[in-house]
Amino acid sequence: MEKKLFFSAIIKFILGLIIVGASIFIPAGTFEYWNGWLFMGVLFIPMFIAGIILMGKNPKLLKSRLSAKEKEPSQKQVVLFSGLMFLSGFIVAGLNYRFCWIMIPDLVAIISSIVFLLAYILYAEVLRENSYLSRTIEVQKEQKVVDTGLYGVVRHPMYLVTIVLFLTMPLILGSVSSFFIFLVYPIIIAKRIKNEEEVLERELNGYTEYKKRVKYKLIPFVW
Repeated sequence: MEKKLFFSAIIKFILGLIIVGASIFIPAGTFEYWNGWLFMGVLFIPMFIAGIILMGKNPKLLKSRLSAKEKEPSQKQVVLFSGLMFLSGFIVAGLNYRFCWIMIPDLVAIISSIVFLLAYILYAEVLRENSYLSRTIEVQKEQKVVDTGLYGVVRHPMYLVTIVLFLTMPLILGSVSSFFIFLVYPIIIAKRIKNEEEVLERELNGYTEYKKRVKYKLIPFVW
């Protein structure tokens, strides 16, 4: 099973590398787009390292993270819109470089890369705290409510981290136009959270009580 999981992870990693790279560099019309290489580095190197660690320490979690088949009908739309957001955002970033529309200063790209990597560390911490995390909305067998660490502050720390990750992506790529496209993501996440909490309240024992203890969904003292 682990050998099959390993090959599945490697294939998906390579496909992701090719699709993202093509979406950025083909519209850019050149491989000299340094922001593109910077982005590919900060995205895929930590991803590869995290995958290797999960393969060794928690292959079950890795398998659930690789799965993208949503059971909830409304979430299929969320996945579709997210995919379109990424694809259009990367393509526009490449075109932005190619035609020199509005370029962000290099310093902003570098600072955004640092923020991205710090957010990725928080992403790893969330994975460590909650071994039930899946890419799809589901309640796993013997799943329990996690209410410690970041889950004691907000109910969905993973989504908070991904918002930071995804909003820094267009800044790393140096594209203001792409940034406005990626602003759609918080709206997508709000829709996903609404449906996810309905599922968790219905199927996960103790989640209703957890909601009473931890009042904020995403941002402390705000929402």
